[in-house]
Amino acid sequence: MERNDIVAMRVKFLRKMCNLRQNNDTRPVVYLDETWVNQNHSRGQIWKNAQNTEGLKEPTGKGGRLLICHAGSRKFGFVNENGVDFSPLETLSELRERVKSLIPKEKKYELDEIALQIGHEIVRLPPYHCQYNAIELIWAQVKGEVAKNNTTFKFDDVEKLLNDALNSVTVDNWKKCTDHCHNLQEEDFIKEGIRDEILTPIILTINSDDSNDSESDSEES
Repeated sequence: MERNDIVAMRVKFLRKMCNLRQNNDTRPVVYLDETWVNQNHSRGQIWKNAQNTEGLKEPTGKGGRLLICHAGSRKFGFVNENGVDFSPLETLSELRERVKSLIPKEKKYELDEIALQIGHEIVRLPPYHCQYNAIELIWAQVKGEVAKNNTTFKFDDVEKLLNDALNSVTVDNWKKCTDHCHNLQEEDFIKEGIRDEILTPIILTINSDDSNDSESDSEES
């Protein structure tokens, strides 16, 4: 059975997103996420002849890994400006520490307050519900393009394919993905109301006196 706290977080998220749309909030919804592409990323099925002498020869293993962190919206597509300064010479460990330093340590996030001051609002996805994040569909498109065109399995070539795939994502792609997620959010929010109607409450009455009496009886016997 689904955890009650997860259900509560999902309903809170869906109610917030639906209310924003119902109130015609003009602020763009920006979806943020990270993913990766492996050096040997390719299609699941590759043509080869019976002797395995012709066709694309896929190397074993996953190879190196390219990490991607991006954000985008229905109105603007990918967001290309950010306020985090970093050097391309920094190692992955250094970048991780830099990102960690930006993560609030308490549940009341200072970042939320800063965002509100400049007219933005942060709405966090409930755990295990990536289907509500439009950028997940964008990642699928990008990684599909890399898999389709990756024939050398060289790290530099994969990086170029990745950048080309990111640059090929259009605002129209974002519109389709966000519309899909918006519809899903609306449908699931309606389902949550139906869920409450069809679920019969279960009331458990625990009488402490009965428990004590039973214990006393068992001790006497």
